[in-house]
Amino acid sequence: MASRNRFRGARWARIPLALLLPLAVVAHAGVALTLHGVQGKLRANVLAYLSFERYKDSKHLDGEIIVRLENRVQSEVDSALEPYGYFQPAVHMTVRRTRPDHWRVALQIDPGPPVLLQVVDVKVTGAGATDPRFTRITEHVPLQHGQRLDEAAYERLKGELLQTAATYGYLDARLTRHQIQVDPGTHSASVFLTLATGVRYRFGPTQIEQHALTDALVRRYLRYRHGQPFDLTQLLRTQFVLDDTGYFSDLEVVPGTPDKARHIVPVHIRANSSRRNVYSFAAGYATDTGARGIVSWQDRRVNREGDRMSVDLEAAQLTKYSLQSRYIIPIGDPATENLTFIASVEQRQLAAVDSRTITFGAHLTRVTGRWQTVWFLDAIHATGSVTGAICPGGLLNTAGTQCEFPGASVAAPSAVASVVGNMLVPGVEITSVPSGYFGEPIFEHGVSIELRGSHGALGSRADFLQLRVQLERVFNFAPGWHLLLRDEFGATAASHFDNVPPVLRFFAGGEGSVRGFEYNSLSPTQIFYATGAYQLNNVTYTCYSGAAAPQNVPNPRLCPLQPVQAGGKDLISGSVEIDRDLPHNFGVAAFFDYGNVFNSFHIPHLLQYGAGVGFRVRLPVMTLGIDVGEPLSAPGSPRLYINFSPRL
Repeated sequence: MASRNRFRGARWARIPLALLLPLAVVAHAGVALTLHGVQGKLRANVLAYLSFERYKDSKHLDGEIIVRLENRVQSEVDSALEPYGYFQPAVHMTVRRTRPDHWRVALQIDPGPPVLLQVVDVKVTGAGATDPRFTRITEHVPLQHGQRLDEAAYERLKGELLQTAATYGYLDARLTRHQIQVDPGTHSASVFLTLATGVRYRFGPTQIEQHALTDALVRRYLRYRHGQPFDLTQLLRTQFVLDDTGYFSDLEVVPGTPDKARHIVPVHIRANSSRRNVYSFAAGYATDTGARGIVSWQDRRVNREGDRMSVDLEAAQLTKYSLQSRYIIPIGDPATENLTFIASVEQRQLAAVDSRTITFGAHLTRVTGRWQTVWFLDAIHATGSVTGAICPGGLLNTAGTQCEFPGASVAAPSAVASVVGNMLVPGVEITSVPSGYFGEPIFEHGVSIELRGSHGALGSRADFLQLRVQLERVFNFAPGWHLLLRDEFGATAASHFDNVPPVLRFFAGGEGSVRGFEYNSLSPTQIFYATGAYQLNNVTYTCYSGAAAPQNVPNPRLCPLQPVQAGGKDLISGSVEIDRDLPHNFGVAAFFDYGNVFNSFHIPHLLQYGAGVGFRVRLPVMTLGIDVGEPLSAPGSPRLYINFSPRL
């Protein structure tokens, strides 16, 4: 408790109630109390101290009790205003009995002149005198010469100094001087604070009690090292990191009793093994995918070296299915770095293309500073198929259903044309991560850059190199208001782009892209050529897709299907969205999207634009988003986008 030297004289006055202009009636039963002369924090603190306020709802007040309460008013007002630098308040009070059990009390308070700070002396001595954590505090003291004395700010300053010392290892720190000197006669005050830090303790030995992993692996998760200066925040980060691995349950990371002779702090880590096999089920709905469901299995501890394995099966109404398996081996800093082997089978509908992909890959993840780098090598078998009508030897009618021959008309056969690729695709993805990142899920990446490609020597039918850049930023420009900016850029250099499987091309449109347009509907068109033998009008035709006709086949023909949207080489996309938080986890949004996919930046193209509004519901087990987007640059009706993902 700070010591004070105070000098004050008595002050008390009574005036008729008719001369008072009450600001607010605080109570209606027992005591009706009105205050005038103080506002804000001063008013709230006075009400907190006043006995009249505490008795306002009492049903058993008599004259004797009221007199006792009157006699307390001056001292209570003094105590309420002193922390804010007012040491000579004048109180004018009138008390009137309106009913046998009801009293009306009116107070007019003149706080008087404030006490101003003349001397502010805040110092840190000892080993921590030059520690930036303390100099940041002493160079930005909230108490300044000429300001009104604020005891709450003084107490916060004391607490910040002591908490900083305890957090960062100055465990012998103490306040050698903590004093407020007040002279009400001159309305001045002096503040003196001196913290002697003593030596800074260091991390001592770490004792680990667990059976899930090898001790060597657990120690690689530690965010501190033996002999480093003690830092409680690093213990907390270690707790978060170990808990996030999923290896443990009932985890504790606690500092032991400081060794005052050697100035070290031992650490104790205790944990039980978590359940090894985890099964999860999830269901959701999105306009672009339709209804979808996910079934997952994870083996969180294949062995004591920390290897993990997972299998995820996802099925969706529109985007078909995917089956993916991962085997993860922790390396380096196991919290953020790993070697992952993946195997996946996927079927997706990409505009008019039915895409089927089988992938085997190895991904190496490293983190340096605020950047995560993933080097990968994927072996891909990809097929992109299009179904449509063909008419070899004749003319396809405008409806696309009949082949017209001289003097005859026959039904146009349905054909399937495909782009098939078998290749190795090496690449690298560089992503920004938050400062102090330790592997937790990230839902927003400020910067993401991916470069991938393939070559004929790696099995590809087209030599290509592809770059994709994504930028995201959220600005909280006012309480409850958020500005979301998103930009995406993609470019592909390819020798024979028609031979690049559609799964490696760019598409735009739909949720997460340009709302107001159908999913993946923004894309250049491509003509696919059917292959195989077809009989029309009693003649057999052989369809081929190469540049030269095959030899020794009857009636070779190029058999084109009608042009379909099949993805493009280059991409531009972006969004500007303003979100407003509402009470009860609701929110509203307004957005403007733009973007398109091209086959060349050198040919003038128009970007497509969409705009709309949205509604958000944020709950612990479900996030619901409802957007209505309308195309601005092309004819079309508003489109509804619904996305919710409850966790079961």
